[in-house]
Amino acid sequence: MENNIWTGHKVRLRAILPTDWDKFHNNDSDSDCARLCDVINFPRSEEGTKAWAEHEASRGPDGDKIMLAVETLDGVLVGSISSNNCDTRNGTFTYGVAIFREFWRNGYASEAVKILLRYYFEELRYQKVTAHVYAFNQGSLELHERLGFVQEGKLRNMVFTNGQHYDEYLYGLTKSEYSRMKI
Repeated sequence: MENNIWTGHKVRLRAILPTDWDKFHNNDSDSDCARLCDVINFPRSEEGTKAWAEHEASRGPDGDKIMLAVETLDGVLVGSISSNNCDTRNGTFTYGVAIFREFWRNGYASEAVKILLRYYFEELRYQKVTAHVYAFNQGSLELHERLGFVQEGKLRNMVFTNGQHYDEYLYGLTKSEYSRMKI
C-alpha cells in the first residue's frame, strides 16, 4: 500500500476526472444498478454526461461533502463513493457507494468504504456514519453487516421502484465500532 490515506490494498479514491464520463455514462444505462443505488433517471445524452463529469472534476468538496471516483491500483475506474449530510456540530454523516456491475464481488466497495471512514473518523473528527440501504439491495445489506454496521431502524414503504414500495433500512457505525474494524 502506498503511503497515502486515500489508497488501500485494492483501490484508491480520487477526484472524478472529465475523462471518466464514458464509464459513468455506460453505468447510467444499467437500470438495475441505478435502482439499487438511488433512482432510475431520465436518459442523459453523452454531452450531458460529459458536462456532469466536467462539473464534478472542477467542483471539489462542499464543506465535508464530496463525490470521489473509486479506481483499482492499476487505474481502472470501478465506481464512486460520496459523503453527504455532513453535520460537523454533531459529528455525523452519511455516504453512498456505487460499484459498476462488472466489478461487483471483488471487495472494492468494502475497501472504498473503509478508506472513506478512515478519513472522516481519523482526520475530520466525525463520530458516527449512517447508511441508507433499500430492502431489495441484498448486496448492500450484506456489505454493511459484514463491515460491522448495526441496523438501527427500518423506514417502511419509503422507496417506490419497479412497480411497488419497499422498506429502507438505516445502518449506523460509531467511531468506536470502526476502531474494531480491520482496515
